[in-house]
Amino acid sequence: MKRRTLLKAALSSLALGNSPFAWSQAKMTLEVWKDPNCGCCKDWITHVEANGFDVRTFDTGNAAARSRFGMPATYGSCHTVRAGSYVIEGHVPAREIHRLLKEKPTGIGLAVPGMPVGSPGMDGPAYGNRRDPYDVLLILADGSSRVFESYR
Repeated sequence: MKRRTLLKAALSSLALGNSPFAWSQAKMTLEVWKDPNCGCCKDWITHVEANGFDVRTFDTGNAAARSRFGMPATYGSCHTVRAGSYVIEGHVPAREIHRLLKEKPTGIGLAVPGMPVGSPGMDGPAYGNRRDPYDVLLILADGSSRVFESYR
């Protein structure tokens, strides 16, 4: 095959989405369980969508989902998320979710317990642009945790 023909075939494949690069660029869908009236959850969803995730929302509350997915209640927050085989609890920045999915550490998932001001969804003018320090925790299978990333 001539070089031009090969180039044409490669470009056609890319245009049709048949490239391995196209597959690796597919957006992951995060499944989010939350209260239907929670404004900070809606703001967090806007944050993750702006950072490359699709979102499917279940406005049924999150306590049952948290329990079903094995996230200890001690790390609880206002929304629980399924991200592939991981559980995300609370206002975890999209950057850390991307890192989790790339590095694939052993564990249940990530949590930002409580609702720290300054975390995604708990930030902006409504909070006076205040930023309290918080940690993103990697929750391990035995229910313990370690700091995955600190925000100071």
